Amino acid sequence: MSGTIVDNLTRTSGTIAPTSGGLSWSSDVITASTATVEGGNGYWINTTSNACTVTLPSSAEIGDKIVLADYARTWATNNLIIDSNGLNFQGSPDTYTVDYSTAGQSISIIYSDSTKGWIPISDDAVTDAPVAPVTQKAIVGYGTTGSGVSSMTNLVSSSGVVASDVTGVGTDRMKPGAASYGYDKALFAYGYAAAVTSLKNLVNNLGVVAADVTGVGTARESPAAATYGGDKAIFGYGSTGSNVSMTNLVNNSGVVAADVSGVGTARSYLAAAEYGTDKALFGYGYTSSAVSLTNLVSNTGVVAADVSGVGTARNALAAATYGTDKAIFGYGIASGIVSLTNLVNNLGVVAADVTGVGSARNALTATNYGGDKAIFGFGVPSGGASAITNLVSSSGVVATDTAGVGTARYYPAAAGFSNSA
Repeated sequence: MSGTIVDNLTRTSGTIAPTSGGLSWSSDVITASTATVEGGNGYWINTTSNACTVTLPSSAEIGDKIVLADYARTWATNNLIIDSNGLNFQGSPDTYTVDYSTAGQSISIIYSDSTKGWIPISDDAVTDAPVAPVTQKAIVGYGTTGSGVSSMTNLVSSSGVVASDVTGVGTDRMKPGAASYGYDKALFAYGYAAAVTSLKNLVNNLGVVAADVTGVGTARESPAAATYGGDKAIFGYGSTGSNVSMTNLVNNSGVVAADVSGVGTARSYLAAAEYGTDKALFGYGYTSSAVSLTNLVSNTGVVAADVSGVGTARNALAAATYGTDKAIFGYGIASGIVSLTNLVNNLGVVAADVTGVGSARNALTATNYGGDKAIFGFGVPSGGASAITNLVSSSGVVATDTAGVGTARYYPAAAGFSNSA
């Protein structure tokens, strides 16, 4: 059918009225992996062979309209990805990913203003929402060699390669927590120096660690930390000398808030990771013995009550996000050191034990890297401190040991930073 389609964006029946203010449909079906579109037009997007990234105009006027339609009902297999090209999309900046993945879907977007940018007025599946950009690199910092505490760091590339030691910044300490914040930065906080501390050190998107900032919240060691809400972080639990369950939220500027009364069983030596793209969970740890319970964290930073544990109870383990929306807990100490792992799906459900790969050890750390992968590193296997690492694929498969780079140590912390590979 030729002509201009007006007010028929959801394919309702009836007469299609011509008007000078209508929408012109492209006569070509787009099959390429990339395409650039213009306002006032409709486009058929065929993703049978590959996903397609559609780049919107770099400038737009109020009322500009674009319609995109799934030509072959294959967006569920190969997604449509929108690059808003410097403009906002539903109020979110261009650093977000807008991903449509429903078969047969069509979307109609109109440009509003510089604040909200492009807004869908019809998309056949309104639950699709922007997803925060993934971190590409990571940093491991602090810890103890067994003969003294340290503030040294090691950067991890977007391909999982650990770099040599960087001279430490900030107070030497072990058992801090670390998490990403602000989409591309990280922070270390809390830990044990000559005593428990609450100080923090911010890490910029180049991996440079800043000087100590006077801590907020109760000084403690062995907390866990994770990103939530896409751009914020939460530190929780730990030990002041006695186990606690309090938490501290971190905003997207890296500011740590005052203590929030704890929810769930007080414990230390636990781990935490982001899941579901905007939520987090704390898991495992030590009370008067090792436990396997978990506590989910909402995308507004609210901690839920204990969930009965799945998998072997253990402590001094590590956890990280993988596959962009799932998590993995690994290693630790039960009745002895172990190398088993437990995968967490994008709903926060912890799976049964998976037989471990790599050297059994405890007091290690883990973080995401490379957009959708994770890495476990350092810790104490039999025989003393180690710098060995184990990479985790985007499907949660743990690789064999990689010979360590950097000073062998245990009780460090790690977090992702940078959106650039």
